[in-house]
Amino acid sequence: MDAIKQNQIEPEKSERHRCMRLLAQATVEEMRAALQSVQPAPEVFAVRGPETGLVMVRGRIGGGGDPFNLGEATVTRATVRLGTGEIGHGQMLGTEKEKARLAAVFDALWQRPEQRGVVEALVLAVEERIAAQDRLEAEQTAATRVDFFTMVRGEN
Repeated sequence: MDAIKQNQIEPEKSERHRCMRLLAQATVEEMRAALQSVQPAPEVFAVRGPETGLVMVRGRIGGGGDPFNLGEATVTRATVRLGTGEIGHGQMLGTEKEKARLAAVFDALWQRPEQRGVVEALVLAVEERIAAQDRLEAEQTAATRVDFFTMVRGEN
């Protein structure tokens, strides 16, 4: 594939990656509510799953050493096909089968230009929720910070 075609494909690939990452962090309630706004309701056929299994989590000592098996993590995945032919995949940590199926539905909807706006709205809402949680966590952590350079020693 020549460089021009590759550069045209990469932005869409990274957008879909971002979408999939945020769908994995969405709640079932967020996805159900967003699916209600899809008109007409999509016709969805299961291709695979949802099914739960294990994946091996690997790590590296010191960030650059030899890889080692850290342990196993539970993952749930699903693949669906819309009545219009698009195939979507969903996978995430945990055992929530409905969440994996809904993520796969939204992945398939994202591939339809006329439905991409609904998916983007969901993804933005999830992104905002995560950012708000991160801000709150940072504020709570900052409240417990101790600045050792301003502490006075007891030996004056």
